[in-house]
Order: sequence, then structure tokens, then C-alpha cells
Amino acid sequence: MRLFLSILFVTAVSLIVSAASTRADESAELKQLLDDSWEFGLRESPTFATHVGDHRFDDQLSHDSIADQQRRLAEKKKHLVRWGEIDRAALAQEDRINYDIFGQILKSEIAEDEFEMYLIPISNRWGFHISFPELPQQVPLNTTTDYENYIARLREFSRSTDEHIELMRAGIEKGLVLPSVVLEGYKDSITAHIVDDPTTSLLYGPFKKFPERVPESEQKRLAEAGREAIRESVVPSYRKFLEFMSKDYVPNCRGSIAASALPNGREYYRHRVRLYTTLDVTPEEVHETGQREVQRIRTEMDEIIKRVGFAGDFAAFVEHLRKEPRFYAETPEQLMKETAFVLKKMDGQLPKLFKTLPRTPYGIREIPAYIAPKTTTAYYQQPTGDGTQAGFYYVNTYNLKSRALYEIEALSLHEAVPGHHLQLALQQELTDIPKFRRFSPITAFIEGWALYAERLGLEVGFYEDPYSVFGRLTYENWRACRLVVDTGMHYFGWTRKQAIDFMANNTGLSIHNIEAEVDRYISWPGQALAYKTGELKIRELRAKAEAELGSAFDIREFHEVVLGSGAIPLDVLSDNVEEYIAKTRAAASSESSSGVR
Repeated sequence: MRLFLSILFVTAVSLIVSAASTRADESAELKQLLDDSWEFGLRESPTFATHVGDHRFDDQLSHDSIADQQRRLAEKKKHLVRWGEIDRAALAQEDRINYDIFGQILKSEIAEDEFEMYLIPISNRWGFHISFPELPQQVPLNTTTDYENYIARLREFSRSTDEHIELMRAGIEKGLVLPSVVLEGYKDSITAHIVDDPTTSLLYGPFKKFPERVPESEQKRLAEAGREAIRESVVPSYRKFLEFMSKDYVPNCRGSIAASALPNGREYYRHRVRLYTTLDVTPEEVHETGQREVQRIRTEMDEIIKRVGFAGDFAAFVEHLRKEPRFYAETPEQLMKETAFVLKKMDGQLPKLFKTLPRTPYGIREIPAYIAPKTTTAYYQQPTGDGTQAGFYYVNTYNLKSRALYEIEALSLHEAVPGHHLQLALQQELTDIPKFRRFSPITAFIEGWALYAERLGLEVGFYEDPYSVFGRLTYENWRACRLVVDTGMHYFGWTRKQAIDFMANNTGLSIHNIEAEVDRYISWPGQALAYKTGELKIRELRAKAEAELGSAFDIREFHEVVLGSGAIPLDVLSDNVEEYIAKTRAAASSESSSGVR
């Protein structure tokens, strides 16, 4: 018997040691894969590398030819094979989460490439030609080497332009082109950079005033090199791109607006729905959810109209808001000051809602004039990964009569704090997750959180004026409308006018904003679905936690759980919250049974 027990003990120990060894091996394999994929991504996207704080490639721009796209796809498929060979069951819980998130992102990227969406590399509001003039605000410019790297990138722009034209020519041949309607006014974002005098270019800005660390003896040489790069590379490239757009691309753009009209379009759009919601849902389900939410929020908006004593219907009230001068700033400076006041007020309320706040600050800037007419009301730019640049909330001061003051609270809480800046800065400051997760671009979480953040203002003294409440509801219904109009246009055959009318009939947004938004959805299929989908999931999980925990529920703890893993798929978020509920309930039960009060 003793012999038998000894054998049994040795066998058990061997199995434990073997299992531990297997787990260590699989964990090491996963870590190596994540490291290799991260390194690959940095080399393939030098500007992203700069953004995250890796400065090895500060003198380079990405290579984007068709051959480069195919080479990247082949490498991603190799990574997918390696991912599939890892035994998920042998991984520790945290590694399983990393494994699942990495696999989901990788599969989505491969699917995008296989649909050849790289052949449509621009939209009406983003693209290489729109982002490049913002380079001075996104790269280090402190030393002579920094300036030389910057100049090298100015010179690289000609190659980058040629490669993007190559992609778009192939897109024309395959019918993968933008709808023509979204490119109305496209010239403004190009001609602004075709200048006779290089010193008037936005890209020349860094050479007008050098930092102290650049020796005066070097400044003249660098400024001349900058002028030459703009004159010989940047300006001719924008001129070439304008000619290509005018003569070749725009005449071949499609009349249809639906993604389903593209080659393999219906399957492509179904993929986009899954990509941007991170859920296994159909366009039909998303459309129905949107309709329900629009009706619910409209009912609340109608109550506000009654509350202010307005003698008219919804359409008349919205028309009144659109024309009433007191609801609009008279100058860009007034709009920026109103925005800054709201943000400073919220800064003081954040500790009531959050245990952990980001170390990285944020600022506000006006959206550049060359893109302002075609872009949205506001957007956010993340801080750099090395902590050398803050996050920035960009405010659109173009056409002030379309920028309602009663919307500022909801908009600012979304874009800055407690929305995008708070969430994304915290994510970048996480130290216990892989690098790819610190910069994870999972839209359903990121935008879902920002929409949820708008509602948090209700809990800390915002929206005291009924018109601001209406503004918040308008913004919420704007995102609910997206579920309806995005699926409507791309899957159910809606026209652009139907989408505009639906949003005009259900929100208080200005017509200018509505038209800009609808054109954004047309050129960016599926992305607009992320906001309301993510917000609904976070609110659902909070309601569940509140119901199950009762007095043990702590809003600061809940937010710590939601934000503590960075941007994650919504199913992973659900698992995290379920674990938080179980642990909190067990702790409360233990305290109760031990007599702790």
C-alpha cells in the first residue's frame, strides 16, 4: 500500500510539474508572438511608432504600395497560424484574455485586407493627405536630430503620395471607390497645401521658431532644408494628388452610397457590423435596437419641450433652437471659453466618480481650417505613449451658427473628461498589460465609454438647464440614430436624404452637422454603430451590478473595473464585471457572516 501511495504521489507531482511546464511554454510562445507582432506593427507604421514613444523610425513614413499591403497580409496570416498553434487551455486566465483579444483584432485586420479595403485609403474626413499637415503637432521637435527626422519625412511625402495614388488607381479598376457624394468640396483639403511660398505652408511652422536645444548655428541650414523639402516634395505631391483626384478618381467614383453595393458588399458590411460592435450581431438586429432607442429617447425629449412650455411640436421646437441667437457663440473665442469652463468644472468632480485618474493632462485646440468644413463638431487626439505630448480635444469653430452652446456639456464630457481623454490616457498608463493592449483601438469600448461618460454628468451637477438636458438627449439620440441610418444606408437601401431626414426629425442637431455626419457614415461603413452598442452594454452591466450588489455597489469601484483593462471587446468586459460582482458579493457575505458592520 505504501508503495502504491508513493507511486501515486510521484505521478501526481509529475503531472503538476508537467502542467506547469506546459503552461510556461505556452505563455512564453504567446508572449513571443505578441512581441513579434508589436515589433512588426511599429516597423510597418513609423508614425504610430513615434506616437507610442518608439523613436527608431522618426525619419520614415509607412510603405503603402499594393506589394506592401500584400506582404503585410502574408505576415499577419503567419501570426494567425502561430496564434492557432498555442494551446489556449494551458494558459493562465490573464494570458487567455490577451490571447482572445489579440486573435480577435488579428482576424479582423486580415478580413479587412482580404476585402481589399486598403484600396480605399481615404474618406471625406481622413487620409494621408489630411493627417500629414498635422505632423508638426505629432512628432518631437526639440533637437537638431528631431528636425532632420522631420525634414526626412517631408521628403518622404512624395513617395507616400505616389503609393496612395497606386492604391486608388487599383481601386478604380476593381470598383472599390468612394461614393461621389461624400467628395463634394474635397479640393479644399488639398489646395490649402499647394502654396507658392513654402514659408506659408502649415508644415513650415516648426522652422519659424526653434527651441533652445537647436543651436543657432544650425537653424539657418535646417530652415532652408525645410523650405526645400516643402517646395520640392510636399507642394508637388499635393498638386499631383489634386490632378489625380480631379481627372481620374472623382469621375470614377460610384453613384451608390451603400457598402453592400461594393464587390462582396453585403458580406463586407456584415463583417463591419461584427468588427465595430465586437458582438456576433446582424445588421437587422442592430437596426431594430436603434429604432427602439430612438423612440425611447424621443419620448424624453418631448418631455423637455413640455417642461419649457414651448407651444409647438418637436419639429417647431428644433427649428426654434436652430434659429435662436442666444444658443450660439458669436466668436470662436467665446465657444472655446465656454468649452474650457465646462471641462474645468468637470475636473473638480472626477474624484467622486473615479478611484484612479490619469497623470497625463489634456488641452483644447481649434480644428484646422483646411478640414473644418467637412469634419465633425469635435474630435480627440491621444497623448503620445512616451508622455511628451498631452491629449487634445479639438473643437470645430467653423460655421458657429451650427455649434449650439446647449450641446457643449455633452460634447465636452464625451471628448475629454470623463470620456476619451480619461479613458485613453488611463489605458496608455497601464503597466500590467501587453503593449498592444495599451493602444488597443477597440471602437465599441472606446466610443461606448465616451457616450456613457456624457450621462455621468447627470450624477455630478451638470445639465441643470433644460436646454442642456435637451442637448444631452439630442447627442444620445444622435448615436441611436446611427444604428438606424448606418444599417439603413449600407444594408437596407436607404438614400442619403432618408438618412438626413431621419436624423433631422429625431435630434436637435443643425442641418450642417447632420449632413456632415451622414457623409461620414457613408464613407466609413459600420464605425458609427460602435457608440450606442458599447454604451448600452456598459449601462446594462452597471444596472446588473447595482441590482445584485445593492448597498455594496460602489460607483468608483465599478469604474475601476470597467477601465482597468483598457479597451477590450464587450464580451471580455462582461466577464470582468461578472467577476467583480461575484467577488464583491462574496466579500459582503463574508463580512456579514463574521459580524462585521
